[in-house]
Amino acid sequence: MMHDKERGPPAATPAVSIRSLRDYGDLDACVALQHLTWGEHCREIVPPAVLLVAQKLGGLALGAFDRTGSLVGTLFGMTGLMDGEPVHWSHMLAVREEWRDRHVGQLLKGEQRRRLSAIGVHRIRWTFDPLVARNAHVNVHRLGSRVLEYVEDMYGDSPLSLTDSVIGSDRLVVEWRPRESAAEAVPTPEIWPRVTLEHGVHQMLPEGRGVLLEVPRDIQALKQADPERAVAWRSLTRRAFKHLLGGGYRVADFLRGRSGTRGCYVIVPPSDDR
Repeated sequence: MMHDKERGPPAATPAVSIRSLRDYGDLDACVALQHLTWGEHCREIVPPAVLLVAQKLGGLALGAFDRTGSLVGTLFGMTGLMDGEPVHWSHMLAVREEWRDRHVGQLLKGEQRRRLSAIGVHRIRWTFDPLVARNAHVNVHRLGSRVLEYVEDMYGDSPLSLTDSVIGSDRLVVEWRPRESAAEAVPTPEIWPRVTLEHGVHQMLPEGRGVLLEVPRDIQALKQADPERAVAWRSLTRRAFKHLLGGGYRVADFLRGRSGTRGCYVIVPPSDDR
């Protein structure tokens, strides 16, 4: 069953305002939010000087501020050339835990889109962990970004942060072209085979049919409760993504599970014209 999609970020609300990080008060707050999100010992924190200088060269360092002026979300990225065309790499997006699921990330992405479009940049790339269902739902379903590749341990085999502990730093690389992106409309995918931890991957490429690739509801909670099972999910989804994407399949959507159920990637075969 498919339902209406939010095709892009919603309009800003009075609850938060989005603007550039301007002074060292803003920049220090951004660093503090990074530590809060990824842990005090994260070795890839973007420092204030980089946040400041990147903005002078087509990069973005944005903040979402509540009514009291406190930073509740932040986005950072850099712009460069790829095959002679400007491309923005959206390196980091963080939102305070109590502000998640309140569209703050989408508001930041909307401002990113607006500013980049104004300077002629219409391709935006970033990575996310495919096991994080919340991020998959926003990136694939709401924004309609296109999955380009699966990269095993993209940031090394030792954890960058608490986010990558136990399960490593596998990532999906996606590209968002805001002027044309929307998740695909795929009818009745529930009848397709499911790749799950319980069923394994023996039916990974059913001829002419799509695949539903499940992921845990909350991989971070699972890592704490059952690290061996979390590692098993990484192994399963790594094999599935590499096999499916390598066979020409593509990710069409992500369906977020209802209460008590898992989310799943909707993956369509290369012959599917939709």
